[in-house]
Amino acid sequence: MAAEAGKVDPMHQFTIEPLFGTEGWQLAGYHIPFTNSSLWMALASLLMLVFVAGGMKRQLVPGRWQMAVESFTGFIDGLLAANVGPAGKKYVPYMFTLFMFILFANFLGLLPLGVIGLHAFTFTSHFSATGVLAVVTFAIVIIVGFAKHGFHFFSLFVPHGTPVVMIPLIFCVELISFLVRPFSLGLRLFVAMMAGHVLLEVLSSFVISTGNANIGLFAIAGLPSFILMVGICALELLVAGIQAYVFALLTCVYLNDAENLH
Repeated sequence: MAAEAGKVDPMHQFTIEPLFGTEGWQLAGYHIPFTNSSLWMALASLLMLVFVAGGMKRQLVPGRWQMAVESFTGFIDGLLAANVGPAGKKYVPYMFTLFMFILFANFLGLLPLGVIGLHAFTFTSHFSATGVLAVVTFAIVIIVGFAKHGFHFFSLFVPHGTPVVMIPLIFCVELISFLVRPFSLGLRLFVAMMAGHVLLEVLSSFVISTGNANIGLFAIAGLPSFILMVGICALELLVAGIQAYVFALLTCVYLNDAENLH
């Protein structure tokens, strides 16, 4: 949080900054510093690996950690089975990794580390991060579609029963709709996470500014803003989980298009 004279800049939290003196790092002429975004991506990946490793004990009577990992794996397996069918089984490792990575990323960004002078960074609030996840997903969809169906995959863009005269127009509309999917997939997660964090920062500015003004103004505007912040923080925890689920669900739907042409 950037605060000057009691004011809060709600967009400062999204600033990507080089860390550990890496601002001068270059590779083949490209600037490649290790940033706060990179750090939190690494932390999310590390937590995901620790989480999975802790659940791989294969005990006859599973403990809570193993039960948690198995529950999430079963959830992803069920999601794929419901949306893709038996062919979805082979995507469980990818879908589990994708879901847990986004989930950990969203939750890490909500940690109240400001009380100890640190700043949690939500890299899923950047379209550059969510867009890459969406592009990777669609690369898999396209590769699977052409590998399994060849050029017949193009029939996805011509719904069954389309009049012959309408085929060129419908094909173009469906193709454009398909190509927009990765953009909308990444944008949905990015907007949801960014909007919540901006709202929290704006409310915190009310709390700080009214608190610095006088007790009467704080009671009228600051205290209600603080109470609202507590409620929104709880809502943000829910949104963090829902957005990971939505991203995984839509990925399953798109994989179904590649596996099972309609």
